[in-house]
Amino acid sequence: MNKVRTSVLSCAAVAVAMTASVTAAQAKTVKVTMTAMETEVVINNNGDKYPAWTFDGGIPGKVVRVTEGDEVDFTLINPKTNKNAHSMDFHAAEVHVLDEFAPVKPGESKHFVFKAKRAGAYMYHCGASAMVEHIARGMYGLIIVDPKKYTKAFPKPDREYVLIQSQLFPAGTSVADLLENKGWTNALINGKPFNYDPVHDPKASGTVLQSKPGERVRIYYVNANINMPIAAHPIAGIWDRVYANGSPKNVLYDMQTYGLPVASAAAMDIVSPSGKATANAIVDHTMSAALRGAITVLINSKDAPDDAGKGDNILPR
Repeated sequence: MNKVRTSVLSCAAVAVAMTASVTAAQAKTVKVTMTAMETEVVINNNGDKYPAWTFDGGIPGKVVRVTEGDEVDFTLINPKTNKNAHSMDFHAAEVHVLDEFAPVKPGESKHFVFKAKRAGAYMYHCGASAMVEHIARGMYGLIIVDPKKYTKAFPKPDREYVLIQSQLFPAGTSVADLLENKGWTNALINGKPFNYDPVHDPKASGTVLQSKPGERVRIYYVNANINMPIAAHPIAGIWDRVYANGSPKNVLYDMQTYGLPVASAAAMDIVSPSGKATANAIVDHTMSAALRGAITVLINSKDAPDDAGKGDNILPR
């Protein structure tokens, strides 16, 4: 009897060890390097340039994508040619604000590692002083932490798109005016007003978002405004599901409009009618923002390219 009990306990121990080994093998380390670049960027569909502060030279910065449980091995490089200190604040990280998120002087770099413990969609941005200026001039982006598995409540979408909304203030706007929200001229979607809206701006340089009828399209919407909330609404549609903070645990159904506070994000699913072509306009229903650039067109057609909204094409440029 003792031999049988010992054998059973041994098998249980092996099973636990194998499970731990599989779990450890599934987690991975994702290396991410960004360079703070103070440079000019094209800021509208007319080709006008703006003296921006950026991650890697573009507004917004690249999408970082990992899986729940992964380690993010991050390095920020601040070239000596820059005039300002910069930093990185990942909203997905649980670290020491005075250590990992400390400012990096020109000519220096910062390296830190954190574990992405919670699935969701999280803003990242520069947190150096004055933070309001660094964000307003373009230093922001999105990190997606995918869940370990998809479920009935959080299904894998057919297509995904990232829309990051921000405010454009004229070059040279003072920190005092930024804090008071004075003087902003446009709402930017991924760095330009009406970026994916040829209806309101025939010069729209970005391609419209595309899907096929009946597909589930997941929009990761980020509020990178410095002062204003967003009322995200799909004209001619309804959000089938909304995941607050992009978390599978936070699901809402049948939402006409969803509010996004400053410095937050959500995953919002829209499913178009099957069998016929339709279109939606994804807007910030705050009219002062919508009519200054926060309108994005989604076309649902059988002619949608197979690669649109997939892989590296989720942040349209």
